[in-house]
Amino acid sequence: MSKFIQLHLLTSYAPSNLNRDDLGRPKTARMGGTERLRVSSQSLKRNWRISELFEQALGEHIGTRTKRLGIEVFNQLTELGVAEKQAKAWAAEIAGVFGKNKKDSLEIEQLAHISPEEIQAVNQLVKTLAEENRAPEKEDLALLRRNATAVDIAMFGRMLASSPEFNCEAACQVAHAISVHGVAVEEDYFTAVDDLNRGDTDLGASHIGEAAFAAALFYSYICIDKELLVNNLGGNLALADKAIAALVEAAVKVSPKGKQNSFASRAYASYVLAEKGEQQPRSLSVAFLKPIAGANQAEDAVRALQRQVENFDKVYGACADARYAVNALEGEGNFEQLKAFVAD
Repeated sequence: MSKFIQLHLLTSYAPSNLNRDDLGRPKTARMGGTERLRVSSQSLKRNWRISELFEQALGEHIGTRTKRLGIEVFNQLTELGVAEKQAKAWAAEIAGVFGKNKKDSLEIEQLAHISPEEIQAVNQLVKTLAEENRAPEKEDLALLRRNATAVDIAMFGRMLASSPEFNCEAACQVAHAISVHGVAVEEDYFTAVDDLNRGDTDLGASHIGEAAFAAALFYSYICIDKELLVNNLGGNLALADKAIAALVEAAVKVSPKGKQNSFASRAYASYVLAEKGEQQPRSLSVAFLKPIAGANQAEDAVRALQRQVENFDKVYGACADARYAVNALEGEGNFEQLKAFVAD
């Protein structure tokens, strides 16, 4: 039976536009009959995995998501003295290992998540081909790896349509963050003034614009299958524990980057509940089906979350073997102890 680690976070963001839709407005969803603010799981995972916190903890174990591998290989080959025509052909063959090549392009059609070991193998092959001045052979193109040490691939998965045997099932599931209360997206009307306009002939602004924004207290949910994570990392338990601790710190401290220069809406989680056990995981989003209202939304949201935990336990039995919480609203708990708890 798998051991699951579940994280429930409450994070308050001041007026912001952290994650935009196709019209440039904050993403929303309807829940409990009311409009809620939303931050997509894709946005959250992207910001966590490229954060300085994640890099500092796991730098040598982070993969690269790109369509541009063929372009990078071509540039390396030409820098090593390979003729342009040959470099293009060889680069296309190497990139084609990770995905279907675009027509008349060195890019592949889909983003491929490439592990550090695979990047190293590609770089070594590039050097070999340049030194021996030859095209890659079939055995040279065995570049894909299983059970690599790329923690982001192990956590968030990988799909290679052309080589499904090298796919990786995600060990970490991340829900879209959603506000615990109803929201109204508002418009910020703003102007910009030309510093060199003295107002002699034109007193108007040099630019007028609008930007949508909203403020919200978000509920976020993360579920980690630790057994699957360890398997994805080739049995490396120490690396799995390190990855879990790094993910928890990023989830608690790293904010999405959307419009941060305009709003500076950076936040740490105000409340985090961590759970461990072999029980079937469950989100606590139902605690906020009825939107939180009133002047003490943060405190009310914490109480609603705690009440839902207790009610699930009453009905289904203990839904976790152990729990640990930190509450920055009340100054309770210790973050280092939280990280040690989830990584143990």
